[in-house]
Amino acid sequence: MEKKNRLSDLPVVFLLAMLCCFLWGSATPAIKKGYEIFGIANSDTVSIILFAGIRFFLAGILVVLFQSIIRKEFIKPTKEAVPYIFKLSLAQTIVQYFCFYVGLAHTSGVTGTILSGASGFFSILLASLLFRYEKLTVPKIIGCIMGFGGLVIMNVSFSGGTVFSFTLSGEGLVLLSTISLALSGILVKKYSSRFDVVMLSGYQFIVGGFVMIAVGLALGGRIALVSSISAYILLLYMALISAVAYSVWGILMKNNPVSRVSIFNFMTPLFGVLLSAIFLGEVEQALQLNKLIALVLVCGGIYIVNRKYGGAE
Repeated sequence: MEKKNRLSDLPVVFLLAMLCCFLWGSATPAIKKGYEIFGIANSDTVSIILFAGIRFFLAGILVVLFQSIIRKEFIKPTKEAVPYIFKLSLAQTIVQYFCFYVGLAHTSGVTGTILSGASGFFSILLASLLFRYEKLTVPKIIGCIMGFGGLVIMNVSFSGGTVFSFTLSGEGLVLLSTISLALSGILVKKYSSRFDVVMLSGYQFIVGGFVMIAVGLALGGRIALVSSISAYILLLYMALISAVAYSVWGILMKNNPVSRVSIFNFMTPLFGVLLSAIFLGEVEQALQLNKLIALVLVCGGIYIVNRKYGGAE
């Protein structure tokens, strides 16, 4: 009980949620570097799926390995947990990333960033309107509007503007991937009352990664073998991003109302911009006025949703 109370304290929620968003934000420059090192073209969707599958399969192995070391016994799912692992893997890994990578190949990076960063918005709507875990209050609506507005402003140039379009094969699939990610967070919340969230996270990655590897290989995906040790260190880091972030996020979801945690998702694209500036040399883009306005709006939305939280509503 004491542990659960600590994980519900706002400073703890803030620090752990920001850690997750930082890790997910760092995935953008890491993935770009990975494509470059392993010789994967941005348009080669099948090889990208294969690469993602390897990353997630490795992430699952790491989660299971680390948790087994901590507990001093091998963690394995019970027969009862297996169907729930497959359901979670379908939403959190397979559908989300298949739709995201295929959709991103048919839409602009700007639109993809806006849509993929809106999972917090959909999480709150699903938790309030469909699963009814909490009430959809005015502060939550305002927080979501501010967060989503920040993402839009972040991707619109004040000088030239940005024109948005919508196609089912492009924006439609990216939107579906975002909804799938939001749904996975709700499923973690639901299943955590019966099963260990870290165990669920580890094995759903193994299942999802295996499926993506199999499909990627079957469709002709290929990844160049390289001799550089740094390339495999980068791949290991990308696996750790998923292993750590999703496990910590699942623990936060278990111990807090969905909206209290999900609203932080709007920070992920902002961390992506900041870290891209540092590691990819995109400093000028990161310091543009629209990025700073977006940061203010997102932080304001997080504050509004969390300022009066004393528990689930």
